[in-house]
Amino acid sequence: MAQDQFKRKLTTILSADMAGCSRLMGDDEAATIMTLEQYKQIISDIVKQHRGRVADSPGDNLLAGFASVVDTARCAVATQKGLQARPSGSLESEFKASVTS
Repeated sequence: MAQDQFKRKLTTILSADMAGCSRLMGDDEAATIMTLEQYKQIISDIVKQHRGRVADSPGDNLLAGFASVVDTARCAVATQKGLQARPSGSLESEFKASVTS
């Protein structure tokens, strides 16, 4: 097969995982699920703002793809800053610590 028949596409993957989610689920499952869904929505919005696409969000993880490494890095920084800027209770503080570590 000739080399010109192959088309290459570069993609960068961002994976956001909430550390300590299992422990938080044991402490207060309903509040953890509610907070997790709110955070996934915030992160999804930030991904879209940086020209990314959420591919999946299983459990406490969110996977997004980007055509640019720069957009991926900027999205990761914006996500950390966006989550830190939110007012929080104790549960949200724990999520922020796990996302930004």
